[in-house]
Amino acid sequence: MRCEICKTNEATVHFSQVTGDKVSKIDLCESCAKAKGLTDPNNITMLGDLLGDFAAGPPAEAESQRCPECGFTQANFKKQGRLGCAVCYETFETGLRPLLKAMHKGERHVGKSPRKARARVSPERLRELEKELALAIKEERFEHAAQLRDEIRALESKARLSAR
Repeated sequence: MRCEICKTNEATVHFSQVTGDKVSKIDLCESCAKAKGLTDPNNITMLGDLLGDFAAGPPAEAESQRCPECGFTQANFKKQGRLGCAVCYETFETGLRPLLKAMHKGERHVGKSPRKARARVSPERLRELEKELALAIKEERFEHAAQLRDEIRALESKARLSAR
């Protein structure tokens, strides 16, 4: 595959941009990518500016839109690669959704937690299960009691492993 700029060298740098349902791709050789400044990860946010029509920018009315909180514009975002404040996310939501969807697994941040924290067992949950187990035994619902017993054992085992 040849570089789309110089048309002579082998393309070794590949960029894809998703805008809505449209996927745009460009393949460059290393020297053209360096010439465009695309080997520095900090400049990747300016890919659309550097490659011209490769990435269609926001409509003209979006360019004049300002955040009511900090006065940030979409042009500021394109230039800096960051938003000015939390209200910017709401102000520029329509333009950000496809961008976030293309960059991440979804449009919404769900966060992460450390493995050890995920493995922790809630003592409240254990007490709740033990009460439910006692009630199931009292009411002679032995199959349900056996399921609860197994669940309690599994949680206790998980708690022992995460304590190590």
